[in-house]
Amino acid sequence: MLEIPGQGKVISGRSVVDESMLTGESLPVFKEEGLTVSAGTINWDGPLRIEASSSGSNTMISKIVRMVEDAQSREAPVQRLADSIAGPFVYSVMTMSAATFAFWYYIGSNIFPDVLLNDIAGPEGDPLLLSLKLAVDVLVVSCPCALGLATPTAILVGTSLGARKGLLIRGGDVLERLASINYIALDKTGTLTKGKPVVSLVSSINYGESEILQIAAAVEKTASHPIAKAIINKAESLELVLPVTQGQLVEPGFGTLAEIDGRLVAVGSLEWVHDRFQIKMNPSDLVNLEHTLMNHSSETSSNYSKTVVYVGREGEGIIGSITISDVVREDAQSTVARLKQKGIEMVLLSGDREEAVATIAQTVGIGSDFMKASLSPQQKSKFISSLKASGHHVAMVGDGINDAPSLAVADVGIALQNEAQENAASDAASIILLGNKISHVVDALDLAQATMGKVYQNLSWAVAYNVVAIPIAAGVLLPQFEFAMTPSLSGGLMALSSIFVVGNSLLLQLHGSQTSKKAT
Repeated sequence: MLEIPGQGKVISGRSVVDESMLTGESLPVFKEEGLTVSAGTINWDGPLRIEASSSGSNTMISKIVRMVEDAQSREAPVQRLADSIAGPFVYSVMTMSAATFAFWYYIGSNIFPDVLLNDIAGPEGDPLLLSLKLAVDVLVVSCPCALGLATPTAILVGTSLGARKGLLIRGGDVLERLASINYIALDKTGTLTKGKPVVSLVSSINYGESEILQIAAAVEKTASHPIAKAIINKAESLELVLPVTQGQLVEPGFGTLAEIDGRLVAVGSLEWVHDRFQIKMNPSDLVNLEHTLMNHSSETSSNYSKTVVYVGREGEGIIGSITISDVVREDAQSTVARLKQKGIEMVLLSGDREEAVATIAQTVGIGSDFMKASLSPQQKSKFISSLKASGHHVAMVGDGINDAPSLAVADVGIALQNEAQENAASDAASIILLGNKISHVVDALDLAQATMGKVYQNLSWAVAYNVVAIPIAAGVLLPQFEFAMTPSLSGGLMALSSIFVVGNSLLLQLHGSQTSKKAT
């Protein structure tokens, strides 16, 4: 297993190459003379001699990195209502305090002489003392603290709650943008699917599934490509004892040969396995085997990204087949349904072939009009940009380097944690789903909406408190109701307003407990 260092054309050799980082296709692609390869993809089998056409800054990987950096340098405009109010608010309060002093000292005490009988004017009914106390009341009771705390306290609680739920959220501006999302673009491989090939069917006319799997795993046990690993993992999960093999021979791109109990066994493509042996499989048995495979494809939804390898044995010809396919995540369909209930529009974007994308779109409940296949990373990001230009607030969900440009250019990029491709996607994403579950997208959306709801509640309270408290502190009730605040009462109310904002933000913890109960 080697990484291909440069972009170019194969001039000799045959192998299979993992191009999932660029195309999203989870199964390896056969390469031979005349075909092109890309830098950063993985050569699984045989040696390839490549004539480089570009290297360094001109490779596909370098272009993707530049696209990510360009997208990240364009920060989304985020409205900070509290910040825009807090500055002018302080100057306005100081002005109102001065106006309060001037009104009661020069005008109010003359128009309403009875106010000088109030305790706030002192035992001698001093208009200067009355005016000073009311002016101080205005300064003390006003609470820019509540305005200043409204956003950060809710954001702090929201992001910490997200971290406990496995949602790594990079800042309050991310929550603000996520709360307004109305369109989500989904990657296929590794996002809606698990992105790892697994054995989905073992077929044979004359032998049991375990026996076919047992000898195939024995032949492939020293191979390193994804198909071999899928077969070996399946055999290990069934705790099968593998027979001893000798003289293993790998023919890159076609299959593997080995000797078991004195007879050659071949695992690979139909034509290659068929040509390995002089004694061929009975044509009627071969037709029945292919008929079984066709029935499986029509009855199940796992025929996307599907590869069939055949098993042959000396003296018998082909004796069975093993179907390898990618698998839809268990929570993919329910996640799509929950997003639809929220009124979120979705589109499936993939570099995989159209029939594979169409099958998974149908499986998870996305219409054929909302899927795009065979897209390069650049085409994905352009599609996201076009959605934003049409007025949509777009989130992109992906997991690999081929999704990085789209994750960066979207209003919110959401990356599923993938050990093999963690860095590229997570560097570009605004939110990382540490649990590697697609259902966490809905959890992140719920959390963002709940957090921003608390922000707006806090801001509304802070504004309403000041609108009511400042006129009372300025003495608006003094002439008619003989009520005036004292500086100590004003200070207490100011503190309570800040405590209310903090307490209301902490109520987000209830959102966390409610979602936990729903999950269980």
